[in-house]
Amino acid sequence: MAENLRVPLLKNKYYEGCPGCKVDQHKELQRGFPIKELVSIWIVVLCAALPISSLFPFLYFMIRDFHIAKREEDIGSYAGYVGSAFMLGRALTSVLWGLVADRYGRKPVIIIGTMTVVIFNTLFGLSVNFWMAVITRFLLGSLNGLLGPIKAYACEIFRDEYQALGLSTVSTAWGIGLIIGPALGGFFAQPAEKYPNIFSKESLFGQFPYFLPCLVISVFALGVAIVSFWLPETLHMHHDDNISYDASFDALESASGLSTAQLKQEVAEKRTSKQSLIKNWPLMSSIIVYCVFSLHDMAYTEIFSLWAVSGREHGGLSYSTEIVGEILSITGFSLLVFQSTLYPCVERILGPIMVARISGVLSIPLLTSYPYIAMLTGLTSAILINCASAVKNVLSVSIITGTFILQNRAVDQNQRGAANGISMTLVSLFKAVGPAGGGALFSWAQKRQNAVFLPGNQMVFFVLNVVEAVGVLMTFKPFLSK
Repeated sequence: MAENLRVPLLKNKYYEGCPGCKVDQHKELQRGFPIKELVSIWIVVLCAALPISSLFPFLYFMIRDFHIAKREEDIGSYAGYVGSAFMLGRALTSVLWGLVADRYGRKPVIIIGTMTVVIFNTLFGLSVNFWMAVITRFLLGSLNGLLGPIKAYACEIFRDEYQALGLSTVSTAWGIGLIIGPALGGFFAQPAEKYPNIFSKESLFGQFPYFLPCLVISVFALGVAIVSFWLPETLHMHHDDNISYDASFDALESASGLSTAQLKQEVAEKRTSKQSLIKNWPLMSSIIVYCVFSLHDMAYTEIFSLWAVSGREHGGLSYSTEIVGEILSITGFSLLVFQSTLYPCVERILGPIMVARISGVLSIPLLTSYPYIAMLTGLTSAILINCASAVKNVLSVSIITGTFILQNRAVDQNQRGAANGISMTLVSLFKAVGPAGGGALFSWAQKRQNAVFLPGNQMVFFVLNVVEAVGVLMTFKPFLSK
């Protein structure tokens, strides 16, 4: 009897010419570790993530060179506007791209998104004034809608036992991109000043000192765009819902003991609730938690770079963009090792929600230590800031991976594109606030170095901790529902 219960009542039905069915058939026959699929998702997500934060190490100097800020303390505010333009553009179009992915497939959206990086990231590197920088970043965000569909794609391309690893790959590649991007920006910005033997001041890279890191990312994106043409499509493109809906009742009726009328009413109610994504509270609650933590992460990413390059008289580290790049490179390697090896095991043992809670709680004392690390000098300061940066980003990406898993488990395949589109819209609004709010907060903190209550950068990291604490509280019932 127990064995019979484990046998599926309805066998899978495949349609000739349907790309989603081909993928499902391949998954049934697939054995072994899905390395090809993991690499494909890795490079696509990395391509989308690299340009998001690659500007932060040199944005301070870029705004300074535009001569739009009247005082040095105002540079952070203008930097926040440029950083927010990308997320504002993404917020306005993410639902649209999700609907396109559900209607026409994941693959077209992926190709368009990667080509967008090639074009508009290159133009951003050639910006000659503040408004050109804002507009190119806005267009880069609004036309690059692949992150939502790629999460749905990661759920659909893997067998069930590898889905957590697939979503972990998305968040890992995303987190690595948010770290390697600034590292590239730190290493390659202002090349005529850093590497005068290779780049002259009269060359293209001397006249456009922030073009080289953008060009490196755009060349990588072009390669990914070409490879994307060979990705398999996972969307089922057949209209068999009514057929399978009616044909399955005999088997279900005999198994459940319900009458056909009762069963139809029950399934219809479930379908209606699933079609209304806004009323799907397990989905919406996980999206809101994701938004709060993403707001924190985006503000932290900008603040960390601004804080690291600011002078010690303002509570910073007085690091060059090259040193910031080195720190973020070490952080990226640590994140890659953890998410590729340890996170799937930890998630299976504790579950995504518990991992998010523990990571959020540990982040609070870690961030509190940052202003005190800045008081140190020499090797001790360097070691501590590298360790703190690595641990902080590991904790952040573990939280985001958990919310990805919850979101994609809350909906069926035919709604994943739209669900992830809603997620991207809301999170982009929060992330648009992150750089602008982080930049404004940082500029304000610079002016209150002698305040009695939380002077200087202590206030910056205190506000970040408040946001993190709110996110942790929202992972508990009754707010978060599985």
